[in-house]
Amino acid sequence: MNIDFGPVFARSGFLIDGLLLTLQFSLTAIVTGFVAGTLIAVGSRSKTRLLSLVCQGYVEAIRNTPLLVQLLVVYFGLSSVGLKFPVFFVVILAMTINNAAYTAEIMRAGLDSIAKSQIEAAKSLALSPWQVFSRVMLPPAIERVYRSLSSQFVLMMLSSSITSQISAEELMAAGNFIQSETFRPFETYIVLAVLYLILSLLFRGLFWAFGQVAFPRRRRLGTSL
Repeated sequence: MNIDFGPVFARSGFLIDGLLLTLQFSLTAIVTGFVAGTLIAVGSRSKTRLLSLVCQGYVEAIRNTPLLVQLLVVYFGLSSVGLKFPVFFVVILAMTINNAAYTAEIMRAGLDSIAKSQIEAAKSLALSPWQVFSRVMLPPAIERVYRSLSSQFVLMMLSSSITSQISAEELMAAGNFIQSETFRPFETYIVLAVLYLILSLLFRGLFWAFGQVAFPRRRRLGTSL
């Protein structure tokens, strides 16, 4: 077996473009998924029975179906009703739908961990419901589940490789194109594996650094994030 990475590296421009698009997909879906997931987590804890059931049903439905199926449903579903959107929008929508469900379950656990006495104390100070949520509940909830959120976001980045199935020109699609041109699938996918590994380590490092800044109390206590 003749292993030669030269033809793959000669087309590194495609890999760089794909890498940048993967970063765009991932970072955008992380932000939108976190916001949507937090709202869904709040909804699932609502005293309004219908809202709670809808949010819980959404989480169960998304968490128990593959991201690839969700991506294809969004892609073909929008086009079937005459709605034409750029691939970037379709990818972000599908990734957000998926990421929000997992984030919602993580955030629900974080919000449930806040002591009721702490919430009652905040209410006794005449804080508005929004102030109670944003100042008393949300920050410690995020702090307590930060490691789980970080892991979920890294997994979301890795899952972005599926979007090549709808011709999104991200990293995996770039690799597929290179191997079809060079007939070097082994070398190509080894390079892809290394790039995804580097991305994972980069994301984990950035999340760790952010955690050190955002949660100084845990840093002082020596709690790893």
